Amino acid sequence: MFWHQTSRAVRQQWQVAGALGQRVARARAPPSALYYPYPSLARAFHAARSLLAVKPVLLADIGEGIVECEIIQWFVEPGARVEEFSPLCEVQSDKASVEITSRFAGVVKKLHYEAGEMAKVGKPFVDIDLEGDAAKEDLEALTPPEPTPTQKQGNTRSEVLQAPTSETRPAAQQSMSGHAGPPSPVLQGKYASLATPATRHLSKELDVNISHVPGTGKDGRVLKEDIYRFVEARKSASAQTPSSRGSTTTPTSPFSLSEVSATGPQQETPTAMTRTQEMMFKTMTRSLSIPHFLYADEVDFTSLVELRGRLNRVLAKSGLSDGQVAKLSYLPFIIKAVSMSLYKYPILNARVEAEGTNGNGNGNGNGNNKPTLVFRSQHNIGVAMDTPQGLLVPVVKNVGSLNVLGIATELGRLQALAVAGKLSPQDMASGTITVSNIGSIGGTYLSPVIVEREVAILGIGRMRTVPAFSTVPGEEDKVVRRQVCNFSWSADHRVVDGATLARAADVVRTIVEEPDVMVMHLR
Repeated sequence: MFWHQTSRAVRQQWQVAGALGQRVARARAPPSALYYPYPSLARAFHAARSLLAVKPVLLADIGEGIVECEIIQWFVEPGARVEEFSPLCEVQSDKASVEITSRFAGVVKKLHYEAGEMAKVGKPFVDIDLEGDAAKEDLEALTPPEPTPTQKQGNTRSEVLQAPTSETRPAAQQSMSGHAGPPSPVLQGKYASLATPATRHLSKELDVNISHVPGTGKDGRVLKEDIYRFVEARKSASAQTPSSRGSTTTPTSPFSLSEVSATGPQQETPTAMTRTQEMMFKTMTRSLSIPHFLYADEVDFTSLVELRGRLNRVLAKSGLSDGQVAKLSYLPFIIKAVSMSLYKYPILNARVEAEGTNGNGNGNGNGNNKPTLVFRSQHNIGVAMDTPQGLLVPVVKNVGSLNVLGIATELGRLQALAVAGKLSPQDMASGTITVSNIGSIGGTYLSPVIVEREVAILGIGRMRTVPAFSTVPGEEDKVVRRQVCNFSWSADHRVVDGATLARAADVVRTIVEEPDVMVMHLR
């Protein structure tokens, strides 16, 4: 009995001492330990939170039914610190090149694609750690340190001393050895291969590996001027090689065949299409399903030539506002005339939904399986442009609400973006009818191809001077000079008949031949 009571008292004292010890430990412990009394479980939960911090970023839908894009270049690499809205990469779609920015701030963990690969819309293309941080050496590798004033002076002196040496060294080696040695590798900056799509297209045309070109732009970005300098240096180096050997070469004409091509067997070189060529291949292949019919008309530009000359003189005397063009071309007048004809013949501004499907292939919602016409209120006129990347068709939006000067200003903006390769998908989307001014390059007649989701297209030929009989009463036998141009129309014969297109084309011809009519329809 005594031992039983004693053992029970000892157990009670031991429990009291243990409870006091837990209270003391809990008072000394950090606040986080109060919520996680079991260290192993707390560590496991902390590890789960760090795993959930890595966020896979999905390639967003950029519109117009695009399902994949080509990664042109990356602006980041694994380990790089990015902020919200920082540029991640540049992609090339079927429409234009787009710069993708980050939606989160964090550290890049993984790139799912390499430059040149096709990325799927809606799939992860980069992983970002939202709670991570970049290492100091990684930041130094991505961002070159700012040189001190002493280093800047030293670098300037070394560049001045090394510049003639790097150019004269190959010639000296050739004169001593009699043949050109292997070129020494050129060390490029980290961003030497970054370039705009226009610059990349130029490098492909001139057969230049852009990674070998020293870039003089921001962060070592390669510019068009760098490509031209590289080509000139390559030509001068190749010209020095035969002269050092004492051999003479006969200059050949660019239109003559080389000796190998003239005497050797037929050579075929498979070449991959550019992104713009792939876009044109897909679009024109789909356009083959549209039954075209052609309608051509001759338009007298004489009055328009006089009006344009007067307006350009007025523009030259008046001050120009920001973005305003300094000189009008004929194209804004033609685009405005097309828009005015669409008010009278809106079927040319419609689109066809065949077999009960809409533009996205999801059905038109009318409950039947019959083809329908969708009429559109705004006149969004696409303009075919010849750019360094190839044929592009940006769109002048809502032409009906613009005057001739506003159309010219928008054309100038789109042309500048097209040449620089900076057209956005929005600049090339939602077209309702297209105008192709091939006459600015050459050609009198053409057979333009209708763009999908449209039912008509206008092709403009070259303007020329011809003799014609006067239309002035009493002077019908007098021969005068006339400026004429041929308009070639193509229309979808499934929904547009020849009479409708002829009447619409006559409206356009009347407005162009009597451009003062536009004044009566100013909005």
